[in-house]
Amino acid sequence: MKLEWWYWILLGFTLIGLELVIPSFTIIWFGLGALLTGLLIALLPSLSDWVQVLVWICSSVVFTVLWFKYLKPKGDRTHAGLSKEGVIGETGIIIKGTGDSYAKGRVRFRISLLGADEWTCFSEEPLAVGDSVVVDDIEGQILKVRKI
Repeated sequence: MKLEWWYWILLGFTLIGLELVIPSFTIIWFGLGALLTGLLIALLPSLSDWVQVLVWICSSVVFTVLWFKYLKPKGDRTHAGLSKEGVIGETGIIIKGTGDSYAKGRVRFRISLLGADEWTCFSEEPLAVGDSVVVDDIEGQILKVRKI
């Protein structure tokens, strides 16, 4: 039995439709591989059956690898829910100095950090209004900062 081009198109749409029933987001790439194979066979009908299957396997693997390596959204790009990792390393300007070390001051950031532009802070060294600081740690609701 000769594999016709429309067999591949039908297989492709079936696999893509199956993705709706089994949401793994991997079956779709095999369906797209079958569609690509069907289009290739429509253009070059003299390809043998084993070459058709080889084209389908290779294109499906390439689509799957491209998805997981380059296109899939990375799962660990944000620090949402991880307050410490989302704040450490951010820079700001002191708007209320500390006077002496370990006294509480106030720092303002260019962008909102965890929903607030201004935070209470402390430092091991005295801070004056206008000093640029970087966040080293977060302890509860107070930031530990140091001068840059």
